[in-house]
Amino acid sequence: MFLLGTLVNGLLIIIGTLLGKLLHRIPESMKGTVMHAIGLAVMVLGLQMGLKSENFLVVILSLVFGAVIGEYFALEDKLNKLGDWLERKIGSKKGQGSISQGFVTATLIFVIGAMAIIGALDSGIRGDHSVLYTKSIIDGFTSLILTTTLGIGVLFSAFPVMLYEGLIALFATQIDRFVPQLLMDSFIKEMTATGGIMIFAIGLNLTGITKIRVANLLPGIVVTGIIVSVVYFYGIYF
Repeated sequence: MFLLGTLVNGLLIIIGTLLGKLLHRIPESMKGTVMHAIGLAVMVLGLQMGLKSENFLVVILSLVFGAVIGEYFALEDKLNKLGDWLERKIGSKKGQGSISQGFVTATLIFVIGAMAIIGALDSGIRGDHSVLYTKSIIDGFTSLILTTTLGIGVLFSAFPVMLYEGLIALFATQIDRFVPQLLMDSFIKEMTATGGIMIFAIGLNLTGITKIRVANLLPGIVVTGIIVSVVYFYGIYF
């Protein structure tokens, strides 16, 4: 079953969120310190990923053009509006955090990164779910902590995560028929680096150092695929 890893990932996010809601009475000072700790860890993870690029100009161009596209379509605003709609439908108690903030922050953390793509590809191509199982455990603990600070909105991030990983896994069942392995390897490396910069930005946001509209950078992942494909098929090098 090529969607097994995806379903486990979504399930553990939901379980982690429900457990986090039960533990919402954790002192505010502890929540703040834990959130800063997560932010710092996320920043380090982002740096590690960002350094995996073999052609950093591809990463820069991907982020620049991705930012232009994201700002033009106001992707972060649309995500926030979706979160606000959920908040109006469900409501949140005072002190339980914003559904919009929890949904957007958690979705960005769980979706961006190499593990989601590589894990989904492994599930679809080889039926190997080990990467997604590992990601699921990490996401479960992260959702628990995020929920104690950001509220129940974290739970709704499970659905875009399952949709995202599920579509990649479905695509991966046929990918080896039309995508050369060398091209796929190159894309994964540059996508990892591009996603790593976004992960680093999320860490900055979580620590409160700055407020970067990371969702507006997401088209950079698609731009990475386009640039890498052009380089591969037309032999254009930077």
